[in-house]
Amino acid sequence: MSAKKSTNGRTINQRLIFQVLERAWPAGGARLVHRIWFRVPPVSEKAKRLRVELPESVSFELPFENGTVRGRIWGEGPAVCLLHGWGGWGLQLAAFIPPLLADGFSVITFDAPSHGDSDPGREGPHSGTMPELADAFQAVVAAHGPAYGVVAHSLGTAAFSQALKNGFAARRVVFLAAATDFRHTLDLYQGFLGFGPRTREQFLRRFTRKFGPMENFEVVSVIDQLVEERELPALLAIHDRSDRETAADGSVRIAQVWPGAELELTDGLGHHRVLWDKAVVESARAFLSGERAPADGAREVQGTMRG
Repeated sequence: MSAKKSTNGRTINQRLIFQVLERAWPAGGARLVHRIWFRVPPVSEKAKRLRVELPESVSFELPFENGTVRGRIWGEGPAVCLLHGWGGWGLQLAAFIPPLLADGFSVITFDAPSHGDSDPGREGPHSGTMPELADAFQAVVAAHGPAYGVVAHSLGTAAFSQALKNGFAARRVVFLAAATDFRHTLDLYQGFLGFGPRTREQFLRRFTRKFGPMENFEVVSVIDQLVEERELPALLAIHDRSDRETAADGSVRIAQVWPGAELELTDGLGHHRVLWDKAVVESARAFLSGERAPADGAREVQGTMRG
């Protein structure tokens, strides 16, 4: 049987299961949604292949809760931490390392709990959460920082916003394909998996009991609140208009509420190719190096929109 036919069969069977649970046991459907929601997708060794040559690095192991977080450090100088997203790994952002080293930065990468080479996290093997990613990021920077800059991809941007809320400080930040609105993500899950409104309501109750309301993790709301409390680091947000995993509108809205933010919209790169596109890497490098500082106090969206 082909992989496509096998996947289609599993999808149909899964939708049928959710339809039955919606009528008979929505709480059971919510448990199944919970398991899928927090499941870290596997990554093939082929996908992990490096696209750039890297110099020697220093590996580290950091005790984190009941396990170990593993990462690497390159160079000396002000530190830039590369923060991967859901299902990612530290070296997924490897294309940014050589230019940052050439500009005199040191670079820190790490694999979040249940990701890459790190040990399982709070949810057990092959599962994880965004708050845990935020906590691991803060632990790594506390041990090997401080961080002058951060480059965060996808869910890593939401984790970074939670770290900001917890008092984290940096000078310059680059967001790539920011994940901002988890209600929208839940809508996508519901459409794909086929669970109904009763199951969704039960899942949200379950989520709220464990983490608090899902709205608390909506990045634009988090930033909008922080703006009233303290000065935020300079931000460059880059997002592709054709991104099917995280909508570019999220980065637009972040740039509208983040003082002095710069926004770049690209075309044809999707959710992952932004991580090795030469023009994107160069924009991030120039921004982190202070070669294109945003205007102080400006609240309007600025920057280039590449077509």
